[in-house]
Amino acid sequence: MYDWVIPDGMLTPADSVAAFGDLVKSLPPGARVLDCACGTGQLAVGLAGLGLDVVATDASAGMVRRTDHLDAATFDMVFCVGNSLHHADGTSGRLAALAAMAQLLGRGGRLVLTSRTWELIRANGSRLDVRDRLVRRRGRDAFVVYNWQIEERWEQEHHLDIAVAQVGADGVVTTCSERLSCWPFRHEQLVSQLQRVGLRVETTTFDPVAEGYMVVAVKEDAQGGCSA
Repeated sequence: MYDWVIPDGMLTPADSVAAFGDLVKSLPPGARVLDCACGTGQLAVGLAGLGLDVVATDASAGMVRRTDHLDAATFDMVFCVGNSLHHADGTSGRLAALAAMAQLLGRGGRLVLTSRTWELIRANGSRLDVRDRLVRRRGRDAFVVYNWQIEERWEQEHHLDIAVAQVGADGVVTTCSERLSCWPFRHEQLVSQLQRVGLRVETTTFDPVAEGYMVVAVKEDAQGGCSA
């Protein structure tokens, strides 16, 4: 399923790394990097190919528990990309995930995070989003359909159903689908929560009319943690 929805420009390890080129180039040789939303591992493999010391895990519900087994303040950069943060369970779950990632960064380390623009998604309401062209992966073609179920309030659990209809050479269509739970957040709320866990937003590409954005936050407090 995941292969059908990742952008064409990030299908290989080299492509995935290139999407974060300037950030990766800023890392010293042998720097420690955590990819905590590794998906199929393309970014992690690409980073390791550059000689970086890479740890990869998945941004599932158990991510925070798994980070307890990693030493604090040992990473130079943490990636949480691929629109993964909204799967954390509500405001408290998102704050816990950010705090866990901040704890793993050494002083001066950076968290690199990507997100959908939920302000735009919610403004468009519940809907079917049918992509306007076939997606090709490994010689196979498919239609990808997104079914957004937008709730009345921001803090409610939203859902995204993704359906993939593969078209075989014989014309036979094979379908599969997956339902994802999402807890949306505003950009300003994300910035506030990053500050609470000891991270200062260094750059953001947020644009209220763009589909997504990237935030880079730096750890200035060696202790990290949440403040009231």
